[in-house]
Amino acid sequence: MALTATMYRWQMNLSDVDRGVYTTLDLRLAQHPSESLRYLVTRALAYCLSYEDGIAFSKGGISSTDEPPVSVHDPTGLLTAWIDVGAPTAERLHKAAKAAPKVVLFTSSDLVALRREATGIHRVETIEVFRIEQRLIDEIAERVERNLSLELTRSDGHLYVTVAGQTLSGSIEPQSLVER
Repeated sequence: MALTATMYRWQMNLSDVDRGVYTTLDLRLAQHPSESLRYLVTRALAYCLSYEDGIAFSKGGISSTDEPPVSVHDPTGLLTAWIDVGAPTAERLHKAAKAAPKVVLFTSSDLVALRREATGIHRVETIEVFRIEQRLIDEIAERVERNLSLELTRSDGHLYVTVAGQTLSGSIEPQSLVER
């Protein structure tokens, strides 16, 4: 018998001071049986920190290799942003850079291996990379419930997340795949 996805519903009060985005989001996330809570948390943070009109979680979930975990489409359905999470391969980022004018990666992983392969990635210098502190992702994952109210604030390279009455904080740093 196949395992089914676990559904999560999170009310997210977003204050992205760095981008001037203030809104309340009703997130409905499907956690694939092979998806870790850390990946789910990172995927939700990527959605919130990239929030704009036309943003959506992928229909295929994490099992889809042909689409990003989060994407932005314009009103005509054209893909305008490919938002990836975790530790994608150089091949996947190459494909993303050819498919969308904007590519963003949210990760807590070390980028050393990916940087070694960066020369084979189309438009690698245009890919935006944000490294979220692993400790913060772990602390949020420890407090995850299926129905949850959270507050997320980004200000001056820091994330503040209030979950279950406790405020957690950690850094979010822009990175580059091109070694300098």
